[in-house]
Amino acid sequence: MLVVTTENLPGYEIRAVLGEVLGVTACTRNPYVAGFRTLDGGQGAEMAQVLVQSRASAIAQMIHAARRRGANAVIGMRFDNRDITGNWVEICSYGTAVVAVPLTDEAHRQNEAFQQAASEA
Repeated sequence: MLVVTTENLPGYEIRAVLGEVLGVTACTRNPYVAGFRTLDGGQGAEMAQVLVQSRASAIAQMIHAARRRGANAVIGMRFDNRDITGNWVEICSYGTAVVAVPLTDEAHRQNEAFQQAASEA
């Protein structure tokens, strides 16, 4: 699925807007709760990896919601976060689910690549 932060898709025509979709995950800010720490007790590379995985999980949930609506793309994707408690943070990805039809040759090639990747997953 094509997910972009822009409000339009160059080379595509948006035929239907299917509404907002979102994905949510939570992760800890406490490296001890997460099970790792650097020698100085700070946040190391492992914490950064947890944050990357949390964002990827939120995006995957958003994509799943978009597919359930019949979308083949999400435009205007953004992240938001909020504290749940002093040690936990919610990470939310959201955007607009759309049906986008490729118009240009490059968009057709890109669309075919996305379809192939989806069929192999």
